[in-house]
Amino acid sequence: MEKIKIHVLHTGKVCVSPYLPFGGDDCGIIRASGLFVRKSDRLWLPVSSYLIEHPKGRLLVDCGWSRSMSPAGKFDRRAQIKSLGSLLLYLTNQGVVESGAAVDEQLASMGIKPESLDFVLLTHLDCDHVNGLSAVRNAARILVSKEELAGSRKCSPVVRIRYRKKWWKGIRLETFGWNGTEGPAGKSFDLFGDGSVVMINIPGHSDGQCAVKITNESGEYVLLFADGGYSGKSWREMILPGISMDKAQQKKSLLWIKEQSEDSRCVESLANHDPDAVPHVITL
Repeated sequence: MEKIKIHVLHTGKVCVSPYLPFGGDDCGIIRASGLFVRKSDRLWLPVSSYLIEHPKGRLLVDCGWSRSMSPAGKFDRRAQIKSLGSLLLYLTNQGVVESGAAVDEQLASMGIKPESLDFVLLTHLDCDHVNGLSAVRNAARILVSKEELAGSRKCSPVVRIRYRKKWWKGIRLETFGWNGTEGPAGKSFDLFGDGSVVMINIPGHSDGQCAVKITNESGEYVLLFADGGYSGKSWREMILPGISMDKAQQKKSLLWIKEQSEDSRCVESLANHDPDAVPHVITL
């Protein structure tokens, strides 16, 4: 089998309260939001996307920030509020997209046009994962779990603040159901039917959040666990993120991430916002 290549891309940065990534079991939504956290105490974290070159197609996992967040390649408060469509989201996570860092710009530097993407896989629908979706809207297929899209339509105050339909308005989102039982919730979706790319439900942070597990013929794999945790420290020390829809599910998902990450077949285990992660290429 031809090798699988996974390109770890950083599509800008996000500035958040330290309680958002590492709030722990008892952290509430207000504390995690950072509304009352001093600017000097906030953390700058990378916003990752992943290009997967697979024998059966070219895949992009998540889209990061849009260029509209930082039109001039630097922090721009007014532009970000307009791009997100929310002052509260801006107050929770300030972002910046350096020149050349937007996902479509990085793809272009590799000679890849959005229309040549066979799949865009969305782990979940938070702003720092789908704000840049319009830049790759011409991909052949854009997939998200049914639970995640349904969860983004709930009428709770948190959901109304957290999600903005404008990020995917006019874009052909396809939802998928589960065709497997892998993962902490017993829900998974095998993209090609051969176990090489599997979307695995890791609920807690959001209803339909998925990790992506990429496995080669030898059984070695890379785990992209989105916001199931915010770094290797998260699963090593079992520190829950602060933003949660269900703490019990979130803990169960993090325990599964820990088990998967400690498996001898795991080549790399990556959180979307790991401060220790750097852009690189993994070959399976």
